[in-house]
Amino acid sequence: MTGFGKAECVNNQRKFIIEIRTLNSKQADLIIKIPNTYKDRELEIRNELLTQLQRGKIELYITMDGGLEDTMMQFNEIAIRDYYRQMVDIAARNHIPLPADILNSIVRLPEALKPERQEPDEHEWQMLLEGIRQAMQQVNSFREQEGLTLLDDVSNRIQLIESYITEVEKFEPQRIEYIKNRLHQNLTEYAGENIVDQNRFEQELIYFIEKIDINEEKVRLRNHCMYFVSTMNEGDGVGKKLGFIAQEIGREINTIGAKANNADMQQIVIQMKDELEKIKEQILNVL
Repeated sequence: MTGFGKAECVNNQRKFIIEIRTLNSKQADLIIKIPNTYKDRELEIRNELLTQLQRGKIELYITMDGGLEDTMMQFNEIAIRDYYRQMVDIAARNHIPLPADILNSIVRLPEALKPERQEPDEHEWQMLLEGIRQAMQQVNSFREQEGLTLLDDVSNRIQLIESYITEVEKFEPQRIEYIKNRLHQNLTEYAGENIVDQNRFEQELIYFIEKIDINEEKVRLRNHCMYFVSTMNEGDGVGKKLGFIAQEIGREINTIGAKANNADMQQIVIQMKDELEKIKEQILNVL
C-alpha cells in the first residue's frame, strides 16, 4: 500500500500543490492538511480518499502559493472601542495620563483582531478536486507497480513451502522406523525381551503411528497453498482474505512440526515458518 502522488493546479489567482503519501496499515488512517478556505470540504475529500485508496496510512497535504491568503485579519471595531473606553475610565479615575500610542497597545489585546475567512470559489474547488484525483491516480499506479513485484515474491515463497512438503516426505520412512526401534528398545529395557507381547506391541505401534501421521496435514497444506495463489489472482480487495489463508497455512505447518519426532523434519518446518512470516509481512501491503 506504499505510494506517492503529486499534482499542481493553477488558476489566475492561486497555485495549489497537492501531495499524497500512503504507508502500510491494517485500517484506514487519514491525515489531512488543507487550507482553511476548504475546511468545510474535508468530509468530501475524506470520502474521495477512502473510495480510491481504501486502506493504509494516508497523508494528504495541500499547500497554496500566490493570491490572497485564505484568511485575512480584520480589526474588531467593537472590541477596540470597548477596550478604549475602559482605559479612558481607568486613567481618569486614577489620574493617569493616556499614552499617545494607546491604539498600538489596544490592537495587541485579545479579540482586537479577528480572522475574516474568504469564501471558496466553486470553479477553484472543482479544479482542486480534479488535482486530488490526479494525485490519487499516481498513488494507485505506484501501488500497482509495487504489487507486481510483491506478487512474484509471495508466489515464489508459496512454491518454496510446497517444495518443503516434498522434502518432509523424504524423511517419513526413516522416522517411522526410528520410532518403532526406539519404542521396542525402551519397552525391552523396562519389561524384558521375553515379556513383550509382539502382537500387542504391533497394535500399539500402529495406534501411535496413526496419532503422529501427517498425511492429512500435508493434503490440507497443499490445498491452502493452492487456494492462496488462486486468491491472489482474483484482483483487488483480497488482503484480509489472504491473511486468513496464511493463518490456516501456519496452523498446518505447526501441526506437522508438533508431530514430526524427527530433527531433519523439524528443521524443514522451521524453514516453512520463516517463509510464511515473510509472506505475512508482504500481505500487509495488499489491499
